Amino acid sequence: MLAEPRARRYPIEVPATFIVPQVLPVKPHQARDITVALLLVPAAFGCRSPQPAVATPAPAPLASTAPAPAPTATQAARPAPEKPAEQPHPMAGMPDMTDMSMSATMPRITIPKGALYTEADVRFMQGMIAHHAQAIYMSRMAAAHGADARVLKLANKIDQSQVAEIKLMQQWLRSNGQFAPDTSSWHRMSMAGMLTSAQLAQLDSAKGPEFDRLFLTGMIHHHKGALQMVSDLFASPLAAQDVDVSVFANDVVVVQTAEIGVMQQMLNGL
Repeated sequence: MLAEPRARRYPIEVPATFIVPQVLPVKPHQARDITVALLLVPAAFGCRSPQPAVATPAPAPLASTAPAPAPTATQAARPAPEKPAEQPHPMAGMPDMTDMSMSATMPRITIPKGALYTEADVRFMQGMIAHHAQAIYMSRMAAAHGADARVLKLANKIDQSQVAEIKLMQQWLRSNGQFAPDTSSWHRMSMAGMLTSAQLAQLDSAKGPEFDRLFLTGMIHHHKGALQMVSDLFASPLAAQDVDVSVFANDVVVVQTAEIGVMQQMLNGL
């Protein structure tokens, strides 16, 4: 039987059943956390500075098999054109990419004797890194796609908070001697709520209000997938007994449930 995570204490009394979206069957202490987040998260959107615009790198030209013509004397005398500055990649600034890339099959997980965590905990942390990385990729499109100011603030908030959470998950995995995926792992993994390549391409081709609609719809779907991952973790025998895993998983429920509510309000207002 899973141990009950300890409820947080807040400086004010918060009723457990006040404003709790029916996204997940949550317990009273989780409902109280969600209520607090619903009250506080929207106000935080204005506290972050927008990210600089990020351009999508142009595809590399196809290599030609025909031999290149020899330069004329006039052409040879000309100075070489300056190489255009490289555009920042949408994943620039993400946590370090020094870990080896995830192979088609994940490394085998070995749980040391006496460890307080389970294989399900390790899989959850590894998978959530990839899940977060795709959310960040989507969020960094907002500035360059003419997103509404409120949508842009929300995207920046998701970007900044989930970058920090990826670092936390990588640190937890490394400190326990487990494989820590890098931020490119989302290209090779598919989990609940993650968008397909076609859906990402559709989002990338949209501008203005159409981008806002696709972004909000896609991110709500993405967040609900994360909540499903937490639900699956809690349903796994002996999982989420490690304090760090338990606190992080509960935070995912609190924050992303609140953000779903905010995004649904924005979507209704479009």
